[in-house]
Amino acid sequence: MGFRHSLDASCLREYDIRGIVGKTLSVADAFAIGRTFASMLARNGGKTIVVGLDGRLTSPELEDAVVEGALASGANVTRVGRGPTPMIYFAAITLKADGAIMVTGSHNPPAYNGFKIMENGLPFFGDQIRELGALAAAGDVVPQSRGSLRTIDVTNEYVARLLQDYDQDERRLKVVWDSGNSAAGEVLTKLVAKLPGEHILLNAEIDGHFPAHHPDPTIPENLVQLQKTVRDQKADLGIAFDGDADRIGIVDNQGEILWADQILIVLAREILKDRPGATVIADAKASQTLFDEIEKAGGTPLMWKTGHSLMKSKMVETHAPLAGEMSGHIFFADKWYGFDDALYAAVRFLSILSRISIPLSAVREQLPHMTSTPELRFECDDVRKFEVVEDVAKRLRKAGADVSVVDGVRVRTPDGWWLLRASNTQPALVARVEGQDSAALHRLIAALVAQLELSKVAAPDFSKAGV
Repeated sequence: MGFRHSLDASCLREYDIRGIVGKTLSVADAFAIGRTFASMLARNGGKTIVVGLDGRLTSPELEDAVVEGALASGANVTRVGRGPTPMIYFAAITLKADGAIMVTGSHNPPAYNGFKIMENGLPFFGDQIRELGALAAAGDVVPQSRGSLRTIDVTNEYVARLLQDYDQDERRLKVVWDSGNSAAGEVLTKLVAKLPGEHILLNAEIDGHFPAHHPDPTIPENLVQLQKTVRDQKADLGIAFDGDADRIGIVDNQGEILWADQILIVLAREILKDRPGATVIADAKASQTLFDEIEKAGGTPLMWKTGHSLMKSKMVETHAPLAGEMSGHIFFADKWYGFDDALYAAVRFLSILSRISIPLSAVREQLPHMTSTPELRFECDDVRKFEVVEDVAKRLRKAGADVSVVDGVRVRTPDGWWLLRASNTQPALVARVEGQDSAALHRLIAALVAQLELSKVAAPDFSKAGV
């Protein structure tokens, strides 16, 4: 009997494949993904695939199935085992594999899982994911044959490469790390054992139940344990990761959160010393302060679409050495490989901090101060969310507003700006607001809420965002 398999359309996201295991995603789906992706590679002359997995409870069975699917298409598969997503990217690039598949649910709740895919060192996304779904449904794959399988451990090589770009001065840092029971686990333990300074590990055991807190460092309540430990231990900073450790969160020595755009300012200033005029990319959720500070530091700021695959592709196009998103994805092409890696971003950030004499809180306090909300996600049906954004954009354009549609709708006024966009990873809308002061912020929030009401969508609870 020939192969043919239909994937749930809701799982075929813009830059990865993701769903709820047992509802929209199954072991049979994983086999189909391996079978079809390996066929696509083969038709492009590729044969070697690296496969890894995160620490979720369903990851082992999905990884088994995706490997079997790839082998059935004649691929030569290298299993690198459990670890952070960036380690799998690292393995694929250094082993010169034609493709890579990471089984991960990223920052989503425990019931979710999915697949991040790479082809020839570049993200596999958008039309490629849609094509994979269409080919699987049609059974349009290469004839079945048996490929080869091997298992290797790349953790030591990966840790050694992370450490290579740590440029320490005399200042020895005290760092609290919250692994969040993420896939960073063993790798982080090996990394901090070789870093200078004093290191305190929280939730280092990999556990797909995520018993300590949800594995998403962009949500303030997930950083409470880290903040308390930093203050209690009088540490220089705290660092947190998401479920597959490609997203970073940082709190300063006072336990105050540095949002991703503030982290990017610190990193960009350092990189632009050696690369004046270079492009630094940030997503549409980032503060206007970030774009202004990149320009002040001699760089060329570029606003772009949210999405790790979209960011990486834009970096290649513009030769940008650095990019980042408010979701905590930080991408280095300066001394690194251009992919998002929270462990590497942490090493580079620590390297910078070790070479400055003032505490991180002072760096934060010296940044231009705007009043803003964090990134707020609120439920909206997967189809409806795109319709809402389009409706809001149409109304605002008709009213003559200053609107950017690079990614969703970003509206600028003399008070500041607000953003509304559809999440590519969840059935949700995403909002962020930034004002010149508190009064301006509340006027902008009112304008956003008014637009949501016109589209008959319940607004998020801004009071929970501390505004």
